[in-house]
Amino acid sequence: MRFQKLDLNLLVALDALLRERSISRAAEHLHLSQSAMSSSLARLRTYFEDDLLVPVGRKLELTSRAEVLKDAVRDILMRVDTTIATAPQFDPSASDRRFQLAVSDYTAATLIPHVLALAEKQSRTVRFDLVPVPGRPQRALESGDADLMVISRTYALPDHPAEMLYEEGLCCVVCNSSSFARSGELTLAQYTAAGHVAVQPPAMDKPTLESWFKQRYVKAERIEVTTFSFVSAPYLVIGTERIAIMHGRLARIACKSLPVTLFALPTPPLRMEQVQQWHRHRSRDPGLLWLRGLMHEAALRMDAEADQNLPG
Repeated sequence: MRFQKLDLNLLVALDALLRERSISRAAEHLHLSQSAMSSSLARLRTYFEDDLLVPVGRKLELTSRAEVLKDAVRDILMRVDTTIATAPQFDPSASDRRFQLAVSDYTAATLIPHVLALAEKQSRTVRFDLVPVPGRPQRALESGDADLMVISRTYALPDHPAEMLYEEGLCCVVCNSSSFARSGELTLAQYTAAGHVAVQPPAMDKPTLESWFKQRYVKAERIEVTTFSFVSAPYLVIGTERIAIMHGRLARIACKSLPVTLFALPTPPLRMEQVQQWHRHRSRDPGLLWLRGLMHEAALRMDAEADQNLPG
């Protein structure tokens, strides 16, 4: 099929080339031979009268024309996928669809087990791939590398829809052998002076939980350890006098198996919104509508189960 003398099949190749910036990786992504991808690039260069990809050292970089085309081509293909290629109905019991979920290890440990348990009651054939939230979340949505992201409102993208799943509180975690646990209190002065473990998700340029809290309330003087993993934070205070700020749900899970004690923040309570976000062109995707509903149901199930486990 051609439009304005352009073979529209070449748009798929162009999208892969501009995203991968590599002929071999683009060919692998589309299950083509490298020679076939090279031929497609030659035809694209002829049509656009531009090199599109040029060698800089050992890498291929986009020309200015290619930079302009990159987002436009991806947008066109996303529209085709959501308006033409997507099935008009979704039956989880009969579907073998694979959903890509971009989540933190905090979400993977707290919410996702409930999602999977609920999904299994409706389908044994739907698949889920959990991938880390990337440093550039917008690229993950627009490239199709993530169907859905679960992310703090702080990191949510302004150009794509999002809906709140639940609120999360923060708390302080210390080792059972620490002076804080032995005294049974954590004052503001103690918090400020203590050493801290801070979580910095990989490639994220937004604030850590520690700095997010610090900007609003308290200046902790000593961040002594940083980690990429929310789940690892309670392990890193064991045997020390350090404090870690953690999501409340994850901290309560850690308490069940680790020698740690939880304290409320030495400030007025803080609440963070956890949202799910998807590409704006996929708001009517029946499969994503099912998954989004499942996410809401899982959030309710997660908190109902937590309430049942509270001491009576």
